[in-house]
Amino acid sequence: MSFSDDVRSAFRRGESDAVVRMSTAEIERARAAGDAAGEVEARYSLARVAIRGGDLALGETRAREALDVAVRSGDRALQERPRHVLAAVARMAGDLDRARDLYRESIALNESLGRPETVNSETHNLAFCELGLGNLAEARRLFALSRTRVFQHGWDDFVPYVCVAGAALASAEGDHSRAALMVGLADAAFAAIGQVPDPDDAADLAAVRDAAVGALGPAAYAAAQERGRQLDPRTAFDDDER
Repeated sequence: MSFSDDVRSAFRRGESDAVVRMSTAEIERARAAGDAAGEVEARYSLARVAIRGGDLALGETRAREALDVAVRSGDRALQERPRHVLAAVARMAGDLDRARDLYRESIALNESLGRPETVNSETHNLAFCELGLGNLAEARRLFALSRTRVFQHGWDDFVPYVCVAGAALASAEGDHSRAALMVGLADAAFAAIGQVPDPDDAADLAAVRDAAVGALGPAAYAAAQERGRQLDPRTAFDDDER
């Protein structure tokens, strides 16, 4: 496997210490070799670890360092991951207007690069901005668009994030029973592919859990969450499509 594959797999498994070790070594190697792509990937990975640890300021600094390397390289494709992180930091910091603009810019960049799967993931993130801004109809539309693409194209790695979106939307609509169900669905979907949520999605799930437990009580929440674990993500949204 390449460094990119190795480090991303380690991050998805939640192995933050391993990501830091691998990325620090890769920065030294890449700088010595003049390998801008390797250095950007390593700095981007360090940014993600910082964000997962709750240090948004450091995450932003690391992402800007990665973006600087990408811009200097002249390869626009290398700008994609750092720009994604900067948008995520803005969203997690609560600056949703800025995050929305950054996600739209990221979507445009990825469209120009011919990366439909990344366009879709950024559409999902844009929907979360709309949700946070109270634009429920637009968030619902964007989530549905993203979900349809995921199931049509068989982008299995993104199925858990479809479930996260379902949980967040249900919570925003005040349907805490469905939100708890969707949390269970998301938990099972992440386990099925051996991954943990990205930092921003983990924060979204935690907020949904807190709201649902507060509304339903711990016992009812736990029962609904367990029911969600037994569902098939590809049929759990059938009622939403009607």
